[in-house]
Amino acid sequence: IMHRSGTAMAWNVFKFCTALRGVGSIMILLVLGVVGVTYYAVVLTNYGPALSQGGFDSFTALTILLLFHFLLAMLLWSYFSVVFTDPGSVPPNWRPSTDEERGESDPLNSLEFDNSNPRVRFCRKCNQPKPPRCHHCSVCGRCVLKMDHHCVWVVNCVGALNYKYFLLFLFYTFLETTLVTLVLMPHFIAFFSDEEIPGTPGTLATTFLAFVLNLAFALSVMGFLIMHISLVAGNTTTIEAYEKKTSGKWRYDLGRKKNFEQVFGMDKRYWFIPGYSEEDLRRMPELQGLEYPSKPDFDSQ
Repeated sequence: IMHRSGTAMAWNVFKFCTALRGVGSIMILLVLGVVGVTYYAVVLTNYGPALSQGGFDSFTALTILLLFHFLLAMLLWSYFSVVFTDPGSVPPNWRPSTDEERGESDPLNSLEFDNSNPRVRFCRKCNQPKPPRCHHCSVCGRCVLKMDHHCVWVVNCVGALNYKYFLLFLFYTFLETTLVTLVLMPHFIAFFSDEEIPGTPGTLATTFLAFVLNLAFALSVMGFLIMHISLVAGNTTTIEAYEKKTSGKWRYDLGRKKNFEQVFGMDKRYWFIPGYSEEDLRRMPELQGLEYPSKPDFDSQ
């Protein structure tokens, strides 16, 4: 009874996102607004003008601006890759393979099964079988391959085809917001000192706001990043972390190195960019969201 109530509470957390169905693209505008305020404070107000001062100040400003623009470019690239990439839909007329029909495809507890074959998971809302690790998103109104969660910040589901991009978005957001927090900290501290601060009230207010926003985002994103790093290390999604059995070994846990490759691919050149090499897409079908390697001795344990 306790296990069932815990599962119900977990699902209530995910269904809470349906209340945000109407938010839509407002979240994208909010993200771009934070980026705009930050850009104005760092580039136009503080470190852009410092380039003309000469000497060590110019070198420091140039270094900060180059790093800032690089991280910003990677952040926006990753962000819009998550927004515009389909997380993975179930192909039309998809049917489980022979092994999956024997019930070896998904070890999670589920109440949704095909009546003709009680071992095959079936989505009654989409009226189709569910592939391994697939879940129905009540916000998007469809089944999503290897669904992790529905994210209102990207106005999209995070699933098999864009989970890597989401992780890179978190990674570059953390680096960028941490950098901005550090470089604006002297200006923020100056607000509480007795010395006179150059600038108009508008520029000073923008710098103050940018520091507070980036500090808040850096701390919050750090928590999410740590959580998802632990999920990747165990080859688990956010939903599966709530659903899976607490006893026994997780079927899809192939070891940290292989678990990492299940998300980021095997080609190291593509690990830090939102994309995959053609070779990885060809030799790793799990990146497409339908086939997942698992421990061969799972059923015997």
